[in-house]
Amino acid sequence: MLLHREGFATIFIASIVLIGINYLSDKFISYSLIKNTLVLLSLAVFIIILQFFRNPSRKLNLEANSIIAPADGKVVVVEKVFENEYLHTECMQISIFMSPFNVHVNRNPVGGVVKYFKYHKGKYLVAWHPKSSELNERTTTVLQTKGGEQILFRQIAGALARRICWYVKEGDTVNQAKEMGFIKFGSRVDVFIPLDAKLTVKIGEKTIGGQTCIAQLK
Repeated sequence: MLLHREGFATIFIASIVLIGINYLSDKFISYSLIKNTLVLLSLAVFIIILQFFRNPSRKLNLEANSIIAPADGKVVVVEKVFENEYLHTECMQISIFMSPFNVHVNRNPVGGVVKYFKYHKGKYLVAWHPKSSELNERTTTVLQTKGGEQILFRQIAGALARRICWYVKEGDTVNQAKEMGFIKFGSRVDVFIPLDAKLTVKIGEKTIGGQTCIAQLK
């Protein structure tokens, strides 16, 4: 299993803490049932942390006219909205919720030039809250395709996610489905697409980052 580089420090610290807890329990607790329980709980926690930071190798779906899912998860919103940060027009919003058990690598939904990027400090509402897209800690990225279409997407921190990582900046030329960031411990990604794009997912469907086509551009 490949591990994402964003998890190295967390895994190291968790290992030290868990080893310390079990060392102290072995030294000061005489009841074997308690000690064995702590060992099992520590192992379970460590496995959960490992799986959260997994970064599986996968075949990417590269299609010039397709908008590819930027994250693994579940589609929780498909609706027409007015995007008021950069595009200032009505768009279709597709929101993908990532549970702590999903792969949390974020990918570029299209290839093109980064026309706009901004990090916003904010709250930590649960990721499925309707206002999380506007109030939570988040980033906003706008990619312009070769055809001139502008696709806006946001990394949004959830109640557990307290760190958003990104690897793009304004002016960069990026490839479709390539890694652009990571969100730690539960989160959401919103994608804002043109109204004339053909939707290929609906609410409740599961997505695979870099593989699932969520819409087709005209």
